[in-house]
Amino acid sequence: MGHTPFLRLSNLRSFWSSLVVIITCFTIMMKSIRYNFIHSYSMKQKPNLPPGPKPWPIVGNLPQMLANKPAHKWIHNLMKQMNAEIACIRLGNVYVIPVTCPTIATEFLRKQDATFASRSFSVATDLVSTGYSTTALVPFGEQWKKMKKIVTNHLLSPLKHLWLHHKRTEEADNLMFYVYNKCKMMNDGTYGFVNVRNVARHYCDNLIRKNTFKVRYFGEGREDGGPGFEEAEPVDSIFDLLNYVCCFSVSDYMPFLRELDLDGHQKKVREALRIIKKYHDPIVQHRIKQWNDGLKIHEEDWLDVLISLKDSDNNPSLTFEEISAQIIELMLATVDNPSNAFEWALAEMINQPELLRRAVQELDSVVGKDRLVQESDIPKLNYVKACAKEAFRLHPIAPFIPPHVSMSDTVVGNYFIPKGSHVVLSRQELGRNPKVWNEPYKFKPERHLKSDADDVALTEPNMKFISFSTERRGCPGVMLGTTMTVMLFARLLHGFTWTAPTNVSTINLSESDDDILLAQPLLVIAQPRLPPKLYHL
Repeated sequence: MGHTPFLRLSNLRSFWSSLVVIITCFTIMMKSIRYNFIHSYSMKQKPNLPPGPKPWPIVGNLPQMLANKPAHKWIHNLMKQMNAEIACIRLGNVYVIPVTCPTIATEFLRKQDATFASRSFSVATDLVSTGYSTTALVPFGEQWKKMKKIVTNHLLSPLKHLWLHHKRTEEADNLMFYVYNKCKMMNDGTYGFVNVRNVARHYCDNLIRKNTFKVRYFGEGREDGGPGFEEAEPVDSIFDLLNYVCCFSVSDYMPFLRELDLDGHQKKVREALRIIKKYHDPIVQHRIKQWNDGLKIHEEDWLDVLISLKDSDNNPSLTFEEISAQIIELMLATVDNPSNAFEWALAEMINQPELLRRAVQELDSVVGKDRLVQESDIPKLNYVKACAKEAFRLHPIAPFIPPHVSMSDTVVGNYFIPKGSHVVLSRQELGRNPKVWNEPYKFKPERHLKSDADDVALTEPNMKFISFSTERRGCPGVMLGTTMTVMLFARLLHGFTWTAPTNVSTINLSESDDDILLAQPLLVIAQPRLPPKLYHL
């Protein structure tokens, strides 16, 4: 009996402890039920991802991508099979969202531009930008803001464009001199062959090299105005880099494989950069020393501008690494589009001689035959610009633009786009979308001519195709890119008569198996059509 009160007290405590446990468990259970209900409800309310192939665990759709190279053809074929203008392909743990519809593209880059203003991390872009120290390839952040401001305001402003006018003219004159020397009449009365790809690429690179370093040649150059080995080697390396900057590499979607470099991209990018820097970096270092020693006080080119920029404490705004990387990025961004557009356009126009005749007639009407085309003529050359614009539409330099990375979850086109998704707008299929373009695979410059009074711009504001990127990630060099492109077209169309080789009935317009360049460099006959004195420097 003496133990009864204690037992009762113990039982009472046990009861209350059990009750607390039961209440706690019940509370947790109810919270769990509530969470699951809300989560389930919210999942039902959330739109689906865009359509796409069923991913494998962990690796996603990487096996399909690797089995169907090149990746851009696999992606485009997949979308056509699904009859989809937006898709979702999971590569590793990354959602890749390709887009071929202008309306959806506009929603990504106009209505929700702030959400998609970042860039992806990749082996190639990391190496090319020296650890993301440049502009175009850099994820959203303070470094990008700093470099974008510098490039836009100090290198590519209208004032700087005017400042470098004479350098562009020098290279346009050298272009005529070089092609003239390549196509001089032989002893048998025939004219020489011209490799149009080679000529166009070196003109573009010469122009940017002159803007940057105030020189045309790293070495001795050639008497005929063409490149020597010291110019050809870095130009080839620039185009090698372009192949890898926007490629689909396994290592970029499964980072733990990067050290293995399974596809060899890292090795090739490093080698191309080594070659370019072999020529660039000694000039940059020497010029920095000249400025530091007071031997230079006036800006003469882009390099001088970059070196002389000061921060609020009067210290250099940019490091050697930033300057070196930004110069390479500028070259990557400027040499590809104009050269590729002219090669494709000339091939198309030789196959449609009436287009070539119309362009030449316009040039003769505006310029005459007693002088060379000048930049001041550009506003009046609407048909020539329409030819360039049509080349940008039908034959872009790359299948996709660099990825725009979503910085938060969002909804586009009634589809859920998760944070971190890589949105890649298809340059190739936007410009060939049959819902937008009549006869999309036919080269028709007149489709861009609304009236004789309207000035033809090479940009496309409604995302029906992409010549220059837009909005926050827009290309700050539209003025320079337009000028380079139109002058390349106008000088060569005005200065020479272009025909296919005598043993060729039509130019083969097949695309390369690996990319969307012309399968073989365009090799054609050029014949001077202006007074000889105009071709001499």
